[in-house]
Amino acid sequence: MIAFDTNLLVYAHREDSPFHEAAYECVRQGAEARAPWALPWPCLHEFFAIVTHPRIYDPATPPAKAIAQIDAWLASPSVVLLAESATHWEALRPLLSTAKVAGPAVHDARIAALCLQHGVRELWSADRDFGRFAALRVVNPLVRP
Repeated sequence: MIAFDTNLLVYAHREDSPFHEAAYECVRQGAEARAPWALPWPCLHEFFAIVTHPRIYDPATPPAKAIAQIDAWLASPSVVLLAESATHWEALRPLLSTAKVAGPAVHDARIAALCLQHGVRELWSADRDFGRFAALRVVNPLVRP
């Protein structure tokens, strides 16, 4: 199962992104595939926060349009939502210490832990910071090999 990070969701949604077409195609293929694909809840929260933020985008995405986008992704019959469970700390704790995580990097560790906890094969992301989590395979689908 492949999980999608916030940046791919933002790029797929925002037509003014230089990565829009490539990211849109990646997310579309995931959403329309029969195979399961994953969205970590923290990435959906962060997506909404970023695209509706007027200091990040001018004009920002109207909240109703951002909600409609999330609803569309959640309507995919093959989507799997990654959320914390009672064993989340067991997955997160070793990542925090092994990768020497502090400050804002906790958010990335949280996503990595969710992926590992739920058996995600790859996290698709354009964020190089996930490289600190050796147990998680991270692929940037926007870069041609």
